[in-house]
Amino acid sequence: MAFAGYAPGRVNLIGEHIDYNGGMVLPAALSIGLEVELAPRTDGVVTVAADSYDEVARRSIDDGANGHWSDPAVGAVREARALGLVDGGASLTIRSTIPQGSGLSSSAALIVAILKAARDAGQGTQGDVELAVAARRVENDYMGVPCGIMDQMAVAVAAPGTAIALDTESLDYEIAVLPQSHDFVVLHSGVTRKLADGRYKERKLECDRAKAFFGTANLCSLEPEDIAGSALEEPYRSRALHCATEHRRVLAALAAIKAGDIGTLAGAMAQSHASMRDDFAVSLPPIDALVADAMTMGADGARLTGGGFGGCIVALVDKGAREDWLGSVLAAHPDARFVASV
Repeated sequence: MAFAGYAPGRVNLIGEHIDYNGGMVLPAALSIGLEVELAPRTDGVVTVAADSYDEVARRSIDDGANGHWSDPAVGAVREARALGLVDGGASLTIRSTIPQGSGLSSSAALIVAILKAARDAGQGTQGDVELAVAARRVENDYMGVPCGIMDQMAVAVAAPGTAIALDTESLDYEIAVLPQSHDFVVLHSGVTRKLADGRYKERKLECDRAKAFFGTANLCSLEPEDIAGSALEEPYRSRALHCATEHRRVLAALAAIKAGDIGTLAGAMAQSHASMRDDFAVSLPPIDALVADAMTMGADGARLTGGGFGGCIVALVDKGAREDWLGSVLAAHPDARFVASV
């Protein structure tokens, strides 16, 4: 018997690289997503068939991560076994509408969808927040990706078309209703990214160095002025400064959304991109050019979204101007493509 699990992709509207530094983030669930069918097995084998790959992977549940595309699936089944939801392995069939390498949390969606299917298979009582925490363990401990909790919480809890204002330190959250006058449009830059390529881990280690200097596990709680005036050397000071200022931009953006203040929201997005480019150094020239043209051609706000080094931008666009804007931007950037909107 097969059990189904689903998780959406997500776009982070604002609040980048602070979910592992104690900050507030504001991701939104997308209409695109990932569906899994899971059939439990008793032989300790994990088979993975995905519409993005021609091969059917056949792995032992005891295999370590080895960089294969099936690693997130194997890790998720291992975690499901640890939770008592499956006894052995599983046969998985995966269908996804999330572009790979887009920074829209395809790996988190896959792991959460598998865990949700396993919960049904094992008649588990775990809540969605507990599954999100388990999914993070898969990425941190099994795959070696030092990510925070944002992606897993967003795809486990939020519904498409809503945003989740998440305190990543306490896991307290509220669902935010997005402006009716504007769309958040997600465009893929054409530059593919992978979290496992080492640069994400490098930024995590740089933040850890800053935490050790200031004696805190929460860089976002520090005052930006104290960071800027500190004796911490570069680039660690700039990394910490991004975290502290980005956290405050999320709070400002959330207040602006509640007040219907598009100008303040757009300004926070633009400042976020500048900080990711200059202080956190995760943008690339093609991304910067796409963000700049998105703004010049009529978006109120635009920024790189996701871990950086490629992937997607998100732009805040008036609904009435969206189609003309989209045509102009894509004509100027032929490698870019429309992915989704919120």
